[in-house]
Amino acid sequence: MFDYLVKGLRTVALTATCALATAGALHAQDVRIGAMREGSSWYVFAATLEQIIEPILGANSVEVIARGGGVANPLIVQGGNAEIALSNVATAIWAHEGADVYEGRSAPDIRALVGGLNDVYVGVLARNAFLEGAGSNDLDDIVASDKPIRVLMKPVGSSAVPVADMIFAAAGTSAEQIKANGGDIIQVDTGQIADMIRNGNADIYIDTMIKGHPTITEVALTTPVSFLDLPDGMAAHAAELGLEIGTYGPWFEGQTAATSGANLGTVLIANADLDEETAYQITKALIENADALKASHGAFARFDPAAAADPSNTGIPLHPGAERYFREAGILK
Repeated sequence: MFDYLVKGLRTVALTATCALATAGALHAQDVRIGAMREGSSWYVFAATLEQIIEPILGANSVEVIARGGGVANPLIVQGGNAEIALSNVATAIWAHEGADVYEGRSAPDIRALVGGLNDVYVGVLARNAFLEGAGSNDLDDIVASDKPIRVLMKPVGSSAVPVADMIFAAAGTSAEQIKANGGDIIQVDTGQIADMIRNGNADIYIDTMIKGHPTITEVALTTPVSFLDLPDGMAAHAAELGLEIGTYGPWFEGQTAATSGANLGTVLIANADLDEETAYQITKALIENADALKASHGAFARFDPAAAADPSNTGIPLHPGAERYFREAGILK
């Protein structure tokens, strides 16, 4: 086990409102949606979901929480600070089971509503100027040289952070060894990342590689970069924590071919205490408005409602309300 560094919307609302005009809004509990910062794909998803479900649940019954992240959101739901939230499939599993990345904390009361929302690959890019100096585009070779490497990532709470530690291990190094070789692990907020790369203050950047990701797009458009495949040994390390190795792109400037990454997946989770009818209605609304979700952001374009209850796409047990909908809809037999 590793040492873990620990858009439209009115149309959507009108559609949902018309569908339920004769029934009126349900008298259900208010719902806070754990997402991420404004501008992120998860925030866009949450805002779209808000427009879909608020006509059903009642006016002013839904609030989007513009903070959190893949690692934090399961604990936010577990602690009752959000009724539902977006989570990575992997982090939902880790939190539910109390894996080491959560340092003794766990989220046994989280349940899945809708899985398979999108793929979320953690990947690696590097400044071309750095790669020229290193004489290689192979991450294994770069690490084996023991030359100083400045690795940039977001702060603890991002799903990319624990995966970065796995990438280091697969390449035969660690955060501590990188620092001992004269390099550094630099963790900054999203708003600082593009400038750090553009100004040459970091060499390698590890993050979630989502199609249309604003930060990755800005980095790739403003600095010559290349996207690097994961180390050869990554598959074995990823399997230990339920990650799948796949490919993403080419989506960005400088990405000339599909690149390997570690897929975390995305699932909408809920607290087990969310009342069954509310969970049912959220699940039903999301599945039956899947086209609106796909249109909201390119990251969700491949969402397949027929696979939304697959265990591989949810990772954790279904909420009874979600399970009831999936059985009624014939998605679950």
